[in-house]
Amino acid sequence: MTQPPVDPSRTPGPGDEQPPQPQPYPNPYEPVPPPSYGQPQPPYGQPTYGQPGYGYGGAPGLAPAPDHPRATTALVLGLVGLVGTFACGLPVLLGPVAWWIGAKARGEIDASPGRYGGRGQATAGMILGIITTVLLVLSLALLALLVFLAATDNIHYVSDGVLGGLDRTAGRADYRP
Repeated sequence: MTQPPVDPSRTPGPGDEQPPQPQPYPNPYEPVPPPSYGQPQPPYGQPTYGQPGYGYGGAPGLAPAPDHPRATTALVLGLVGLVGTFACGLPVLLGPVAWWIGAKARGEIDASPGRYGGRGQATAGMILGIITTVLLVLSLALLALLVFLAATDNIHYVSDGVLGGLDRTAGRADYRP
């Protein structure tokens, strides 16, 4: 089908209507219709679905419970004890203290839920205290073994002063140095 030629000098009549062309962009000067009944409309550029909130969920208006004061103490003592054990050895004595304080703080937190927080800190301090206490027991056992071997004179020193091992000839009548 061919269209008849159009005369450009002719004005369009009532039968010559063309369909309206869609606008590529909305007119920014048109008035915005008022919001519909219900929820207010989100600001420009915001999606219409629910926005995630900031932070953790919980009851509105309620602050989280403060940390138990001994929970932080147990954590610090456990860290100082464990790190100090490898640095110079003396802070290994803080391990049992961190274990005890952490267990006591955790028990108090569990006894009164909602009053105190910091159960994770108390548990971490308690675990670090347990690890440090195990290292303390092992080091004391090694020290006791060395003292025993030195007392029974079964340690043989090499000329440069390094511990060489057990002396198999100690106490024998036919041994001559």
